[in-house]
Amino acid sequence: MLMSELKVAMLGQKHLLSSEGGIENVVKELSLRLAEKGIDVTCLNRTGKHVSGSDLYTDDVSEYKGIHIIQIPTLKGKGVAAVSYSFFAALRGCFLRSKVLHFHGEGMCGMIWLPKLFGKKCVVTVHGLDYKRAKWGNFARKYLLFSERNAAKFADALVVLNKDTQDYFENTYHVSSYNIPNGVNPGRRLEPHIIKDKYNLDSDSYILYLSRIVPEKRPDLLIEAYKKLKTDKKLVIAGGSSDTAEYYSELTSKAAGNPNIIFTGFVSGDLLDELYSNAYCFVLPSEIEGMPLSLLEAMSYGNCCVVSNIPELKEVVNGDGIVLDKNDADTLAETLQNLCDHPELTAEYKAKALKSSQEKPTWDDVVNMTIDIYRKVGG
Repeated sequence: MLMSELKVAMLGQKHLLSSEGGIENVVKELSLRLAEKGIDVTCLNRTGKHVSGSDLYTDDVSEYKGIHIIQIPTLKGKGVAAVSYSFFAALRGCFLRSKVLHFHGEGMCGMIWLPKLFGKKCVVTVHGLDYKRAKWGNFARKYLLFSERNAAKFADALVVLNKDTQDYFENTYHVSSYNIPNGVNPGRRLEPHIIKDKYNLDSDSYILYLSRIVPEKRPDLLIEAYKKLKTDKKLVIAGGSSDTAEYYSELTSKAAGNPNIIFTGFVSGDLLDELYSNAYCFVLPSEIEGMPLSLLEAMSYGNCCVVSNIPELKEVVNGDGIVLDKNDADTLAETLQNLCDHPELTAEYKAKALKSSQEKPTWDDVVNMTIDIYRKVGG
């Protein structure tokens, strides 16, 4: 089958022209490369504001670098937005010329059966076991489990990001899946100009957390550990909230009165690159993950990475970072103090992370594996 004969639609992202979450980054990386190969790509975007609160995209864009963009009506409100979007996107997908619909995220799959009735081939990428996320209430968790079962039952191909999730679907639903990790681009290292002017940060002068501000990623644990340190290094908490404004407010209150704890909000572009390029170490103490792009990116910039001992993070660092028991603020504090006191140890882990990153799949590798799946399901 020729590339030009493949017609694919992406569902599940908020907006193509943003980097506000893992799904958005994955869809952007895939879509741009697929379009460059001559594949017909359509992205079904949500309407609504960017997580940063600003208009970093325009709702009236109908095409971007050869990618067709359709805006899907989305109701406002926590949980309601995702459910309404999943319904209208699945419905719209029934009438697209795209033969393959690529669903991103379990929550999208509540309505996956609908386009199946119209003969569409459905590929699902599970970016994480969403029902476990702390931000969801009881009803939302039940709906996400319902959607997960639909994904296992109706998907023509199921894609997971790590071995642990692959085992979960095999043991729980007795279905096989393709293990395709997220890709990583080489880090674009920049000197500290913007961060110097904006936050008075120099190279190696801060500990970095960079991810969505949600309870399951435990930035609160990092703040608790940081307060125990004897160091002049600052703590930078970078990222936007995701239906978690109350939690974000709790974090800022926890850090109130400490001028060395800096909240940047959502970051992108040169500011993002500078934060990765100049961090002393990167910390991600999550309880739940899929395959965090922030950790892959941190390693690509040669960061010393400290993570919790959940399978998804251990698989990414693969012995080339520091792995600690999750939910243990004391051990995290001891580890960070040791790194602050021994820069030679930090430098050793920085070198390991960079070398490890260079051996991981690139986004071009991921795209080629994804195209193979499209062809297998009959795209």
